[in-house]
Amino acid sequence: MTANELRTMYVNFFKERGHKEIASASLLPENDPTVLFTTAGMHPLVPYLLGEKHPGGKRLTDVQKCVRTEDIDEVGDDTHCTFFEMMGNWSLGDYFKQESISMSFDFLTNYLHIPLERLAVTVFEGDELVSADVEAEEIWKSFGLKSDQIFRYGRDNNWWGPAGQTGPCGPDTEIFYDMDKPKCGPNCGPSCKCGKYVEIWNNVFMQFNKEADGTFTELKQKNVDTGMGLERVLTIFNGKTNVYDTELFIPIMQTLEEILEKEGKAIPERDKRIICEHTRAITFILGDPMKISPSNTEQGYILRRLIRRIIRLFKKADINANYLCELSVVIIEQYGLVYPELEENRRVYSGTVTKRI
Repeated sequence: MTANELRTMYVNFFKERGHKEIASASLLPENDPTVLFTTAGMHPLVPYLLGEKHPGGKRLTDVQKCVRTEDIDEVGDDTHCTFFEMMGNWSLGDYFKQESISMSFDFLTNYLHIPLERLAVTVFEGDELVSADVEAEEIWKSFGLKSDQIFRYGRDNNWWGPAGQTGPCGPDTEIFYDMDKPKCGPNCGPSCKCGKYVEIWNNVFMQFNKEADGTFTELKQKNVDTGMGLERVLTIFNGKTNVYDTELFIPIMQTLEEILEKEGKAIPERDKRIICEHTRAITFILGDPMKISPSNTEQGYILRRLIRRIIRLFKKADINANYLCELSVVIIEQYGLVYPELEENRRVYSGTVTKRI
């Protein structure tokens, strides 16, 4: 399966179930001041998750471009990316847990053909303020998941929000793919970092409102917010062990190899991955309609940090940093049809990545 086939399959699946397709928003969130970048598909939808009526209706779906840097030190492993595409679907006060989990299970098993035994899920275990999400757990069991495929975790793992001190929030159920590796110990589960489990989808159930006194009350409009990582799903579906062996990274990885061969240089595999991953990220940031530029503050600082990280790896290998432009062009040509803003803003690159920043 190609990336474009996966994007199309996902969106069409939800359109056939009454969802309206919406366009990917800018990497700069307009409706969520709590983050520098759009880190999930829900950020452009914050006003509608809070009760405002969306012109597309109560059921929405899209493929949203995202940037996250909290895991930047993990980039270069098999799955973590700073830039990624998040396939999502939302219910704005329409369906809730039963239908959401049912559609997720249907897509995973009947469309992606993931065997039931390779799935694992997590649910909120409950605490002194909010009871355990027994409903989600029972729904998963009704679809055939066994007890040893369902894991209960606390707020650090299975709770979303609120975005501020008060507001909508609720439990989530995360869906993982079992990589069929041996367990690292008796307590091995989706929360550990051994690589046995890879998260592929998260269904957030905005069920409560956190009040100023710290208590939680049931929301009148209960929402569903889900996100599925395109890179990870594409990796799994095509039988690969890491995102760099997929079509999303093969062209830029091959171009980097050609550069290294031409220069007579060799660099560690992890450095190659970081260069290619960060190049994809900065290409999308520079190509965003909001015209982000390197600076000492906010989004511009993150962009500068990513560019400098690439240049530092080039310098370590004694390679001219101007090759960064050549790598960026590969990304523009690869993604230009899906995200035309990259081609439209192409002139930005040569003037940005080659100068001292």
